[in-house]
Amino acid sequence: MPNTAMSLIVSIVRKGWGSTVLEASVRAGARGGTVLVARGAGINEQEKIFGVSIEPEKEVLLTLVPTQRSGEILEAIVSAAGLDQTGRGIAFVVPVDAVAGVAHFMREQPAG
Repeated sequence: MPNTAMSLIVSIVRKGWGSTVLEASVRAGARGGTVLVARGAGINEQEKIFGVSIEPEKEVLLTLVPTQRSGEILEAIVSAAGLDQTGRGIAFVVPVDAVAGVAHFMREQPAG
């Protein structure tokens, strides 16, 4: 197990923005991420077509990062996706207690 504390950045953005967020996080120091397709279900997310509610599609990005780098990577995500504007999405950081199964996280991370 690495000695470095880890955090998970969860980003939920509009469909089509996942690649932009992933690229920004990698440029800021992340080693990659996972993009999932999802549907929004919030009260502000519902659209109606012919009287039928349709929830817009979203992309959810899971990015595992060293905790000490999470702030700068989160800032890059916010900037790239425009998350400081209403309706663009949300991102948040969750502490991670343990990591297994990802070999590059088992090695010491380079400083930088």
